[in-house]
Amino acid sequence: MSFDTQNGTRGARQPNGAPLRWINKLVGRRVARKGRMPGMGFDALVLVTVGRKSGQERRSPLGWFPGPEGSWLVVAAAAGAPNNPAWYYNLAANPHRVQIEVPGRTVPVTAEQLHGAERDQAWQQIVTASAQFAKYQEKTDRELPVIRLVAKPV
Repeated sequence: MSFDTQNGTRGARQPNGAPLRWINKLVGRRVARKGRMPGMGFDALVLVTVGRKSGQERRSPLGWFPGPEGSWLVVAAAAGAPNNPAWYYNLAANPHRVQIEVPGRTVPVTAEQLHGAERDQAWQQIVTASAQFAKYQEKTDRELPVIRLVAKPV
């Protein structure tokens, strides 16, 4: 499936630059050890992508929700910002060069964006589990992408 969600025209302000990198590093270490997003009440993982411009490894702590057949669902919410997060574009450029870190293991995965009824069903599951994501959607006029991460066969 294609990664085709366009940026919006309105939304929440998103931190960026050095402060965001510092926070992601601290939170990422905890998420990799404990599998929880501090203060958010849902499971978390560290998404490891390849930068589409730099080619360097990028790490992003994200909340996740269980998908079908042991997959992981993540949302490119960017806290309701008008723009998709950078990791979304990294996935779009390299959907087969992705890993996730969950407590005790690193898993190579393939990323695919959900569309249509499949996205709607996953979205309903996500907002039922965490109302925070519905609030993010209210802040922006872009449809928040839902991404399924599927473990690669060994």
